[in-house]
Amino acid sequence: MSGAAGARRSLRTKLPGDNPKQEGQPPVWRAALFGLCPECGAPTLFEGPVRFRAKCDTCGLDYGRYNVGDGPAAFLTLIIGALLIALALTLDFALNPPLWVHILLWVPLTVAAVVYGLRLAKGALLASEHQRRAAEGRRAEDEHD
Repeated sequence: MSGAAGARRSLRTKLPGDNPKQEGQPPVWRAALFGLCPECGAPTLFEGPVRFRAKCDTCGLDYGRYNVGDGPAAFLTLIIGALLIALALTLDFALNPPLWVHILLWVPLTVAAVVYGLRLAKGALLASEHQRRAAEGRRAEDEHD
């Protein structure tokens, strides 16, 4: 075999973007789940349910330099909405409960799923950007000026 069909990537291959986890930095999943600072691991990432603090109170990391944006909001709302509608229809066909049961069940569940889903997604994106040292793109000629 030759070419792409015969090429295999070794499990030990280091990619250019790979950097070892520094001491004290939590993994992305833990930082997102518990709202931990991606630099020091202190629980200082969020000020409100889904709003970031300006900076970490412990190590001083500026969270404002990361561009998480509103991408997770639309994406998660659509996914959660589709899943909850499928569950609501399944419940309706299986048990045929009155409308008030649907309202009492699905409205709070939707709000909680969207808020905590956003919290997880935004925390994961910020921690991922920090660990991969993501930054705005720069042109090569701008760096020499």
